[in-house]
Amino acid sequence: MSKRPLSTVLITVTGEDRPGVTGVLFTALAAHHVDVLDVDQVVIRGRLTLGVLVESAGDPESVQEHVEQAMASVGMGVRVAVNPPGAHSRTVATHVVVVLGRPLQARAIAVISRAFGEIGVNIETIKRIADYPVTGLELEVTAPDDDRLRSTLADLAGAHGVDIAVQKAGLARRAKRLIVFDVDSTLITGEVIEMLADRTGTRAKVEQITAAAMRGELDFADSLRARVAMLEGLDAAVLDEVGRSLELTPGARTTIRTLKRLGYRCGIVSGGFTQVAKHLVEDLDLDFVAANTLEVEQGRLTGRVIGDIVDRPGKARALARFAVESGVGLSQTVAVGDGANDIDMLTAAGLGIAFNAKPVLAEVADTALNQPFLDPVLFILGITRAEVEAADAADGQLRRVPLG
Repeated sequence: MSKRPLSTVLITVTGEDRPGVTGVLFTALAAHHVDVLDVDQVVIRGRLTLGVLVESAGDPESVQEHVEQAMASVGMGVRVAVNPPGAHSRTVATHVVVVLGRPLQARAIAVISRAFGEIGVNIETIKRIADYPVTGLELEVTAPDDDRLRSTLADLAGAHGVDIAVQKAGLARRAKRLIVFDVDSTLITGEVIEMLADRTGTRAKVEQITAAAMRGELDFADSLRARVAMLEGLDAAVLDEVGRSLELTPGARTTIRTLKRLGYRCGIVSGGFTQVAKHLVEDLDLDFVAANTLEVEQGRLTGRVIGDIVDRPGKARALARFAVESGVGLSQTVAVGDGANDIDMLTAAGLGIAFNAKPVLAEVADTALNQPFLDPVLFILGITRAEVEAADAADGQLRRVPLG
């Protein structure tokens, strides 16, 4: 007597999510001694879609009939396909694409999806990763051409007002262990040297030089010396006053708190000043800091900087030093910044994120964020808003600040 050939059966269950649905389905399948090949489940706003692929040595029609009866008993819809094409193939995604918007409009997703089709990219999975302070979707895709995928999405991001981050799929994405932030206009909302220049009546001149340096039009070290010279004679007590008054970028505290929970080493690499940065280190419990030190004599600033200047190459050296001290490879590091002096640091890091950055930096960064919040750094790293808030709730720290 010939043995019945094996059949594959694809079962798709849909309906209102409720406890026990999965148990009823697998109890029905167990009666037919099937082997489970694959399972996928998603719940969107209380609606369940559950897909199960099994292999059966028995009568597939009997499996189908039993499953349909079982699902009807719990008020769920079901579709059953016997020996569907491509049942044994499951493609492994090559890239993870994170799309962020405030709001995230359907038109942007439609344009991205059409562009994927034009360049041969297939979407394997889509899931929501954030609803606050931005809406974020994470797409796992297979792409035949890395460069074309990145360039296509970079063009779409600018044209449709969304942020799109592209990373290679796999273990490397989840292996990051160290992150450094620039300070001025990244971790905090302003520029420290301009706050100090307010006290000497030279803010307008300092702002002009700062803007040109951040655009890459001036050598950073030379620009820093010129600006610091304008602070000569300032009472050194002002440094602590400014340090205590710094305004964090929205989401900065949440971002660092969450990363430290996950075991990240967190620090700052700044073209600013150690006397001010120390307040951030204490407030945020940071692990390291690299910044410039203002010379003080008899309680007043001399208008000079002591030691080596933390300029564009100096920032990259600081990142490398922190990585060595932490026993972490550069591929496991993340750097976040906004200006031309961050270029070397972001390109040296395993993941470089340009935050509301000047074009000269955004062009070379791995990804660019153009939202006024730092939380999206977490979403790019694969951490969802739900995970962040669950941890905050467990610690009694959960709150959402109303967005204007």
